[in-house]
Amino acid sequence: MIKTQLAAASAIGKVLAGSSLTEVLQETWRADAALSKQQKGAIQDLSYGVLRFYGQLQAILGLLLKKALRDKDLYHLLLVSMYQLQYSKASPHTVVDQAVSASRSLAQGKGMQGLVNAVLRNFIRQRESLLQQALEKEEGRYSYPQWWIDKLRQHYPERLRAILEAGNKRPPMTLRVNRRKMNVEVYRGLLAENGMAAELLQPGALQLSQPVAVENLPGFAEGWVTVQDAGAQLAAPLLDVQDGMRVLDACAAPGGKSTHVLELADVALTILENDAARLVRVQQNLQRLHMTAERMICGDAANPDAWWDGRPYDRILADVPCSASGVVRRHPDIKWLRRESDLVKFAQNQQAILQALWKILGKGGKLLYVTCSVFAEENTMQIEKFLKHHPEAQLLPLPATAMSMYEGQLLPAIQHDGFFYALLQKA
Repeated sequence: MIKTQLAAASAIGKVLAGSSLTEVLQETWRADAALSKQQKGAIQDLSYGVLRFYGQLQAILGLLLKKALRDKDLYHLLLVSMYQLQYSKASPHTVVDQAVSASRSLAQGKGMQGLVNAVLRNFIRQRESLLQQALEKEEGRYSYPQWWIDKLRQHYPERLRAILEAGNKRPPMTLRVNRRKMNVEVYRGLLAENGMAAELLQPGALQLSQPVAVENLPGFAEGWVTVQDAGAQLAAPLLDVQDGMRVLDACAAPGGKSTHVLELADVALTILENDAARLVRVQQNLQRLHMTAERMICGDAANPDAWWDGRPYDRILADVPCSASGVVRRHPDIKWLRRESDLVKFAQNQQAILQALWKILGKGGKLLYVTCSVFAEENTMQIEKFLKHHPEAQLLPLPATAMSMYEGQLLPAIQHDGFFYALLQKA
């Protein structure tokens, strides 16, 4: 446990200094090839957990410390240990004992074992009182930055608590059955035969009662299923693709929506992504599903002049870069990495991409604007701004789905992440 506590504490420190948790964990695996599968799982669980409840843990630790700790490494170790005491099934005695031992390994941890022991034991003794005191401020109650809470209250006052609490849940594992290769109910039966219970959320979407390793999914290597959130599975059907169409998937990585489009219709698909490494991931997904795209381009969606062949598209999927505020249960580091000022930068880039892609959409064609955000600045406000300058653009009503959307906004819930959809047609 000492090794996992220290590794998780180091990861937390790097994230709070500005790094992505995904990148930090990948660096951790590369730096220590001797880590077992179980150790990696434990480090990942602790890192995700601390960031999921960082607001609460930080508030409680502030109450336990008489003065601020200058040693950040020790501070992060205490956060990890408190998370274990509050949210894991580990023995409290073992957690405290291992944390005290782990503190000896830190550069400034020598002589601090008494402090670590006292803080963690005080947490155990005063747990209920401390948890109640943490509720007094919203950052401690909900574990989100205050600006984030304020912004959601402004736009969704009646749904505020539900949105915030949904973002702090562990994400489910949802599958998209490739109906070109497999019947949904037949596949559900195969899952049951392998001890995996699944609920049908919508056509083609099966949510597992418990996540599993993808290699354990029946027919995964053969392309029978893809792991994709139920909310993300709405994109391809909403795009309304038909056989023979020219379709562009802009900002395509990792390729889940691209492959879904190809499952729904025989189209000439152009896949665009501005990151060459992420484009490789798209290619790998295509290969697993035995699919091909007409073109795969590494390029900027906001600058079609550099890559467009001059032939207009019938359909364009614009899954634009965004704050990712709707998927924080999968990426809890986003809550603490984002700044309110980032929304302005995202909005500028989103509008630039929307304007650029509109020019290469054919007359009568449809463009689906997508974000995985819950902030109006990236969603409804973007579409309102666009429509003011494009009288030839019509915002189409979205067909009813099994999930409730309000003006295109799908709010985070147990069954799905948060997404925004706007379907525009060129007159």
